[in-house]
Amino acid sequence: MKEKKEELVKEHNWKNKNQEYLYELQKLLDLIDNINDESLKISIRNQIIRFDRCLTKLAEEMVEE
Repeated sequence: MKEKKEELVKEHNWKNKNQEYLYELQKLLDLIDNINDESLKISIRNQIIRFDRCLTKLAEEMVEE
């Protein structure tokens, strides 16, 4: 069981294989694409990346415990 957890955490496979996560992320990115202000669009995308990185780290730490 521990090996499976480690494999899922490696390369963030746990979220990259989750269809609901991928669907919601794509939906969010599609909404961002409709923003006309290019600077705002870039700022929002960058913040989402930072948020996702933080959330991923937190989730993976919880799985490893």
